[in-house]
This record gives sequence, structure tokens and C-alpha cells, in this order.
Amino acid sequence: MTTAEQPTTPPAAGRQPVIQVEGVSRWFGNVVSVSDVSFEVYPGITGLLGPNGAGKTTLLRMITGLAAPSEGVVKTFGEPVRNNPELYRRIGVMSEHEAVYSFLTGREFVEFAAKMRGVADTREATATAIESVGLSFAADRKMSGYSRGMKQRMRLAATIVHDPELLILDEPLNGADPRQRVHFQNLLRGLAARGRTIFVSSHILEEVEALAERVLLIVNGKLAASGDYRAIRAALNERPYHVRIVCSDTRGLASGLVKLDEVDAVNIDPDGALIAQSRNVLSLQMALPRLALESRIRLLRVEPLDDSLESVFSYLVGQ
Repeated sequence: MTTAEQPTTPPAAGRQPVIQVEGVSRWFGNVVSVSDVSFEVYPGITGLLGPNGAGKTTLLRMITGLAAPSEGVVKTFGEPVRNNPELYRRIGVMSEHEAVYSFLTGREFVEFAAKMRGVADTREATATAIESVGLSFAADRKMSGYSRGMKQRMRLAATIVHDPELLILDEPLNGADPRQRVHFQNLLRGLAARGRTIFVSSHILEEVEALAERVLLIVNGKLAASGDYRAIRAALNERPYHVRIVCSDTRGLASGLVKLDEVDAVNIDPDGALIAQSRNVLSLQMALPRLALESRIRLLRVEPLDDSLESVFSYLVGQ
């Protein structure tokens, strides 16, 4: 199975996609930024990943209506998103490189966004949005005195002040410290639990792995894989899993492992642990305890080395 053929996570029966991208391409002169990309996004949290220059920002611009596809169709809530002002009221967009008005207080900044979105009670909506990002204590301070992380959080408050059904966030965690990241994760999970759709682009793999129910991997302008990252990893049949094994007799266990059909290769790392390569980890997990028992070898630790979003990402982008 090639990376372009990865299975997608099937939607729940009866659900309609919030975002539909059908055969979309975008080029600038002779340069192709996005090439024949198709996918659907449903309520919940979906992560968009890809190396720099992969076409993520161009794709987000088309989804938000800021750019038109050269080919293909982009729909949000079943409607074309380009030049559709009424649809914009249902969407909250937080771009990566958006400046803030440093001469405004945080409250003034968010209230301005509320007025631009036509919110009826701007004062209450502003207070609620600022409280949700944990910045009520700094709401009446000039944003020129904010840290980068605080500016990001106040930008997020401005993005959600009109209670949008769809949130599109481009690198929202830039500048956030660990505590702020935890708060941000909890906020997004809460919004998703209320039925909101969140489409987040980030280069922070650990954050996407912790947050997203589904990931889209963009490489060289093409959709390389989509779905739950564990399902994607399982579908990469041409790449064996790497399992690290610490035991009481490294060489003795190694001699037994190389005889197993489930094992492709065995190496010993600098720390003295075994690295077994296997295309059938489930069978290896069943065979390993039996082998250790028969050889009277004590297993101290068994851990997969590449069962993570980072390993899937690195493999698909060739890093």
C-alpha cells in the first residue's frame, strides 16, 4: 500500500461534512502549491500536518475563502466559501501571522472583533471569550505589554467571541508556555464536546497527537495520508515496527529472536537493549514472553519506538 492510498476514518452514519475539499489544486505560475487534494472534515478536532512549504497555508486560505482554487471545489457547511459573507459569520479564523493592535487593551481588541462579527451583546460576549482563555486578569492592560503567548490567547478570544460553529486555527500554540498549552487543549476539547468543528494546523506533533481525533498529512502539496495516526502507521506495510527490549540476557534473547518468523532483524543499541524489527507486532508480543520463559530470560521492558504521530510524520516526509 502506498502512502497516497491510506484509509480514512469513516464518519458516523448520517453526519454531514462541515468542510468538503474536492480535487483541489492551486498553482502560482509554474509552481504547484496544492495538487489534487480531496478530503472531508467532520465535527471534532482534525489536525493538519506537513513540513514547511508543503502547501498547508495555501490550503487553509482556500478553505477560509481568502484564495480561490485553480481547480476543484471547496465547500463549508455545503456552500461555496469564496465571497460568501453570511457563511463567514459561522467561522472563526486565527491565522499564523496576524498582528494585534498593541495600543488597544485586550478587552477593546476582543470587543472590536465582536462588533465586526455583528454580535448583539458585545460586552457579555467579550467577557465570556476572555474568561475562556484565562486572561480576565489582563483584559484592561494594553496589549503592547503582553507576552507572545498572551497575545496568542487574546487572539483566540477574538476568534471565538461570536461562538463560531467552525474554528480554523493556523499554528495557534506559537509562543505558548506549557501551562498555556494545557489550558488551550482543554478549551478546544470543550468546544469539540459541544459539537464544534476545529481544524488546526500545527508543527507541534505532540500537541496534534494529544488533541486530534484525525490527522491529515500534506507532503509536497499532496495528501499523503489521513485518519487516526495509529491506523495510518498500521497501513504502512512496507515499514517494519521497531520494538526496544530490555532483558536479563541480551545476547541469549537475540539468538532466539532471529529464529522467529515474526522478526525481520535484531540489533543491539549502544545502551545494550535489543531493537527488534517486525511487521507483525501482535504476533511478536505473543511469542516474546514464551521465548523468554523457555530461555529463562527475564524481560524488564518492552516498548515500541515508532508507534507515534512523530514517527509516521517522519516516515512520510522522508526525514
